[in-house]
Amino acid sequence: MTAPKLPAVSSDFIRADDVLGGKLSAAKVYELEERHGQGKLMRLLEVVGVGGPFRVVTPWELDDPEGRRVINASGYAALPFGDNPPELNAFLRRVLEDPTQIMFAQQSTSTWRAALEANLVRLLARESGDHHDSKVFFSNSGTEAVEAGIKFAQAARPKGKYLINFTRAYHGKTLGSLAVTPNPNLQGPFKNILNPAVITLPFGDAAALERAIKRVGGGNIIAVILEPILGEAGVRLPPPGFLKRVGEVCGKAGVLVIADEIQTGLGRSGHWFQSVADGLIPDILMLAKPLGGGMVPVGATIVRHEIYKTLLGSIETVKRHSNTFGGNTLAMAVGLKSLELLLDGDYPARSRRLGERGLARLQAIQKRTPELLEDVRGAGMLFGMNFRPLAALPFKFQADLISEATGIMALLAFYRSGVLLNFSLNAARTMRLTPAMNMPEELFDTMFDRVERTAAAYPSSFKLVQRYGTPELMKLLKAAFLE
Repeated sequence: MTAPKLPAVSSDFIRADDVLGGKLSAAKVYELEERHGQGKLMRLLEVVGVGGPFRVVTPWELDDPEGRRVINASGYAALPFGDNPPELNAFLRRVLEDPTQIMFAQQSTSTWRAALEANLVRLLARESGDHHDSKVFFSNSGTEAVEAGIKFAQAARPKGKYLINFTRAYHGKTLGSLAVTPNPNLQGPFKNILNPAVITLPFGDAAALERAIKRVGGGNIIAVILEPILGEAGVRLPPPGFLKRVGEVCGKAGVLVIADEIQTGLGRSGHWFQSVADGLIPDILMLAKPLGGGMVPVGATIVRHEIYKTLLGSIETVKRHSNTFGGNTLAMAVGLKSLELLLDGDYPARSRRLGERGLARLQAIQKRTPELLEDVRGAGMLFGMNFRPLAALPFKFQADLISEATGIMALLAFYRSGVLLNFSLNAARTMRLTPAMNMPEELFDTMFDRVERTAAAYPSSFKLVQRYGTPELMKLLKAAFLE
């Protein structure tokens, strides 16, 4: 049986073959994105000149419309093997070319889903010595994985009223995850519909956590949620022993712990699970970014069996949480292969080894250019460069404006030198490098050579403005804040 022939699409519409054939110019792409998509963001990227569209040269290098080749250290930790990696691409073609594959196994068992569930549980059990009978719930993103984690915790603690989080945390932007992301700018006009009562404590202060639990009572707490390393806060590492102490305090009080390993997990920080490496065995753990291999969105929430069954343990309750496309064959196949590649390549060990080398280079650069780099931080293949502000201004609004401008100018300077960096949502003056975990060592060293040359060319933040001039800075600020 063949599908019916449909009438031709109107010429007013853009054809898929036009996109695949490269018939849309860079200018046209900008125009359409600005008009119909996130116009403000597209306008800013256009002014800064870092918005592409890009062409993949190698999984680790991109060409922009002007022919500039840049090393891609962006990707927000979601590109473990670079962009469009050949090995994963070839595997994906094999899956898609098999006509017997059911791609939407929502109301049935799935070979791919079963295999990935088993492998994730086995990996966590192997690393933690625990979680042998845990369950996995799949979704499409990190923020959805967090939403699921919060719901599992609330179902297991129905009398709980409070969630405990930490300063400068980032857990996502859907309503549940946003409620535990203590950033007033991100929460903005949604404050009135962020339902959970949240107690925010200083990150790294285990004594404050102990006091808070005693004050409100462990039975009144839904869970403690944390990132083992604050990624969007600019790669902020906790003090030694903090995570282990969190586990001890919460265990004694009977409080659940949720570990958000969406950015740190599966090797990026130099360990399979950073929380476990630091001595914390969480009750619920979320994964996402690298699990999709940079090809498809995959979120996973790993939950202790006794917690899982309180939400999805019976015919009556199984309807309380679901995800239409979570666990689809395409996502599960890529997730399974991505995890296999990470395991076979022992990428946590590689990230740890190269990460030590990269951090040492950043520290040396920072010592030579303290008027440019206030601080540098790193864990595995997760690096942060904290830039000094372009100027010191007394009022908060002015300081925030200068912080944003500093980040933008730094991003531009390094981009023009051939390295594409990441913004940090909770730290405007911190740019992150999240290179692919399989980046060839020669290219990895070249990336830091370029960072070093750029810092030498701009030994102070003010030099960024001098190099590009006040008019260009004003143009950037206008695009960012006024237009």
